[in-house]
Parts: sequence; structure tokens; C-alpha cells
Amino acid sequence: MHSGGFFMSMISMENITAGYVEEIDVLYDVSLEVIEGAITGIIGANGAGKSTILKTIFGFLHPREGKIIFEGKEIQGLQPYLLKQRGISYMLQEYSTFPQLSIQDNLLLGAWTFRNDKNLVNERLSEIYEFFPVLSERRAEKATYLSGGYLRMLSVGKEIMSKPKLLMIDEPSVGLAPKIVTEIYDLLIKIARQGTTILIVDQNIMKALEVSEYMYLLDMGQVKQGGPKKDFEEDIREIIKVSLMAKD
Repeated sequence: MHSGGFFMSMISMENITAGYVEEIDVLYDVSLEVIEGAITGIIGANGAGKSTILKTIFGFLHPREGKIIFEGKEIQGLQPYLLKQRGISYMLQEYSTFPQLSIQDNLLLGAWTFRNDKNLVNERLSEIYEFFPVLSERRAEKATYLSGGYLRMLSVGKEIMSKPKLLMIDEPSVGLAPKIVTEIYDLLIKIARQGTTILIVDQNIMKALEVSEYMYLLDMGQVKQGGPKKDFEEDIREIIKVSLMAKD
């Protein structure tokens, strides 16, 4: 994870306005920055627009206004497969695994951008199995036999097969037992320490705060607060209160 010194931006959104239907915007003039080598968390109530930020960065949505800058170049309007080739991975809230394929075949799908380089594919597989010994033990099993927690691990494994520069994760803790949530977040810290920048969206505010170095609070499609986590700690009670009220 990030340790002092000079902070470099991996990706930034500048005055982004976007939505799913013409003339109905979900994000309004959103600006945020993801620092290289750090974990950045986006928190906010249900429907605040958190997932829409990830979809807009990954090209599922094209912004009506504003710029998205990745490693110094504008990327808004590019198709997802081109963004994947540039080193951006996106783990959706839904499991992105194929139930009838084996664990190993699911992981191999994550290596499609360099599938012809057998040595690199094998090297990445070995690294993933070191990360997830349980997946290694069950590599020949079909994914359909995995529990929710292991499916989430497999989804993460598939995304990091390509050693992305930026890994975006939507609601990693949704529907999982607290023990599994802790394991998933410990894993994300480990991935960040190995050099992958992480942008995470989660309604589990406490977990997001625990692991993130930078935070953004989103409300009604707008950034209400953003910056280093230490700036948030004083306001945490208020943030949780607002979030709980929004759920009622």
C-alpha cells in the first residue's frame, strides 16, 4: 500500500456528468482522484451513484460531460475491452464466474489478453494459487460447487490474473458472512501491497474505512467529501447515521 512521499494519480474523473437514460443524470459534476498504489473507497447510501462511477470509468456508460484521465491520457468513450488491455479490471457486484467451468478454467479466462504466452499464464496461475490455497486444492472442481465466499475469491482471482494496474471492485462484501468479508478485505490489502491500485465501492462503511487510505462520500450523485481517510474519521458517526437513515 502507499507509503509517504510523492503521490501520483492513477486515474481521475473531472467534472463527470453521466446517466443511463438521456437527460436523466445519475452523476452530477463528479470529480475524484485515485492515487497510485493505494486503496480508495467510495461510500454512500444505496442509490447514491457509487456503482455508476465504476461503470462510467469502465466504459459501460459514456459521460455526457467531463473527462476521465488514466495514466495521463483521456479514456472516456473507450470500450471496456480496450480499457482491460490498458490495465483496468472491474469486478462487478454479481459473480463474474462461469458455474459449469472448473475453477482453473475460470481463472484462465482472466488471462485472455495474454493467453498465447503459456509461460506467463502458468506463472500467474501459480501466483493466484499461492494467494488462494483453497482454490488450488479444488482447481478441478466446477465453480457451481463453491460457496458465496469462495465464488467471490474466484472472481477476485480471475480479475487479478492479468495483473491489472487498477482493480475496481463493486460491493465485495455483499451477502457474505463477516468472517469471509474480513478474509476478502485482507486479500485486497495484500493485492494493494503487491502494487495494484484499488478503487472499491461498498455499503459496508466500516470495512471500507478500515482498509482505504482515501475516501469519497457520495450523496445523490455528487461528491460531498473526499480526501485522505484521516479527514473522515471525525465525521464517521455522522456518515454512518446518514447512511442508516437512507436505508430506513
